[in-house]
Amino acid sequence: MTETRSGAGRRQLIIMLLIAGTSLGGSWALFLFTRDGTPWGTTNNGTFVNPPVVVSTLGLTDSDGVPVSDDPTWWIWVVQPGACDGTCEDALHQLRQLHVLLHRDADRVRRALVTRERIEPGELAALYPELVFLSGNVSALVPGIYLVDPHGNLVLQYPLEAAGKPVLEDLKRLLKVSQIG
Repeated sequence: MTETRSGAGRRQLIIMLLIAGTSLGGSWALFLFTRDGTPWGTTNNGTFVNPPVVVSTLGLTDSDGVPVSDDPTWWIWVVQPGACDGTCEDALHQLRQLHVLLHRDADRVRRALVTRERIEPGELAALYPELVFLSGNVSALVPGIYLVDPHGNLVLQYPLEAAGKPVLEDLKRLLKVSQIG
């Protein structure tokens, strides 16, 4: 009688170890297979800024020459190394419309034109009254549109031509899940 009890106990132990080993092995295989996000992809439309860039490393100043300090809001930047050309102006126009479409979250987001040299706002300031003009060391950034979080991290980057719905979708998703800014 003791042989059958120890045999049954041994079988139960082996079954429990097999179940644990299978679940551990399966989760490890799933981790290795999905590490780069290939099977399911991501839900964002923009590309993550890689390597990470922090606003404080860019040495930005506003149009009055005042250094940019920490601002606890989300930013949408249009980065253009030189003067704002037609593509840049189209992006600024799209982003103004996007800002209106944010409705109640519009006050959580600010817009800026970021250039290498300080430019005079002039006509652009008349067309886009809430646009902030920043200048600094943007040589490390590709010209385009950037989403910046309230901690000063550049999060997502888009080409200038994609200044509409892709940016709006990602920004709405970020604002929905974010408790900051």
